[in-house]
Amino acid sequence: MSATSSPSTPSVILVGVDFGLPHFDRELEELGLLAQTAGYSVVERVSCKRRAPDAALFVGSGKADEIKMLAQSTGASEVLFDQSLSPAQQRNLERHMGLPVNDRTLLILEIFAQRARSHEGKLQVELARLQYLSTRLVRRWSHLERQSGGIGMRGGPGETQIELDRRMIGEAIKRTKERLEKVKKQRATQRRQRDRREAFNISLVGYTNAGKSSLFNALVKAKAYAADQLFATLDTTTRQLYLGEAGRSVSLSDTVGFIRDLPHGLVDAFAATLQEAADADLLLHVVDASNPTHPEQMASVQAVLAEIGAQHVPQLLVFNKLDVMEPATVPHVLRDQMELDGQSTPRIYVSAQTGEGLPALRAFLAECLLAQAAPGGEILPGLYPALENPLA
Repeated sequence: MSATSSPSTPSVILVGVDFGLPHFDRELEELGLLAQTAGYSVVERVSCKRRAPDAALFVGSGKADEIKMLAQSTGASEVLFDQSLSPAQQRNLERHMGLPVNDRTLLILEIFAQRARSHEGKLQVELARLQYLSTRLVRRWSHLERQSGGIGMRGGPGETQIELDRRMIGEAIKRTKERLEKVKKQRATQRRQRDRREAFNISLVGYTNAGKSSLFNALVKAKAYAADQLFATLDTTTRQLYLGEAGRSVSLSDTVGFIRDLPHGLVDAFAATLQEAADADLLLHVVDASNPTHPEQMASVQAVLAEIGAQHVPQLLVFNKLDVMEPATVPHVLRDQMELDGQSTPRIYVSAQTGEGLPALRAFLAECLLAQAAPGGEILPGLYPALENPLA
């Protein structure tokens, strides 16, 4: 499937390899959305099957030749792989094809770099970028093999350019980590202040483009950036949400969206932001109910939550985009339960766009707040029996 690109837009070929793992995205839809979000124009998509990655060229020499010819015929300026490439595979593919080759990890880093707005967000992206770059120093630059040490030169005696660059990147990583540590301490102080005020903290989590920011705006009447695109929101936004049924406010935070195969460097780098989710009293796990792959997206979110230590925080599943669901899949009741990781979990269907289901969501949050405030109260377990009478 081809597309024409404007001269100013970099045109790319997308490549995905099916290694027999579950939920392979044969149409490369998500990679295509990532590419478009990063400002690329997709001119062709290539899927192939292999038992295992080729050590040198990932896809093997025959398929690499085919992609090279395709790039020449379509005028593509770059090739993007849906899987992570090793530095050696990336270097070999570039030499073989004669054009830049990048992977899903770098693509996500690019988007994060474009979207980060806050000081903390920019620091987190920079740390992830430096960590990624530190493994790719031998990929592109032949000057890195030259010696640059000696009297009057930067670097120690006989220190090669690659050693110098590695040391400089190592120092930059250390500085960035120190600056992020200060931000973490500031966040910890803010959290302690909230705890002293006995604040009830709710975090919105979910797969990217599930509609978290739209739901956040609908609940607190805020103007957080929301768009129908991947990673529209990177920086955590916190507002007070007044719940009339409980007679008090809660603290509601909108966090960065998760994605399948989120680069580990980004999980580490965004630990400070994601800490909001780990420290929350309740997670609103927002799901795009209109997306047929939402079970796989939910599994990806659960995996990241486990990675940041938030797997034990009580969850409410908020199935969003009720207004654009296929008629045959629209539920008869808006509030029920479903099994999540072997545990019965409350679920509410809503539409952040039309407001349908939002009163039931507010009522549920008020129940959570009142249940926690009761002597010896828990947030969710005691509420499960009440959910057996669903609200239409």
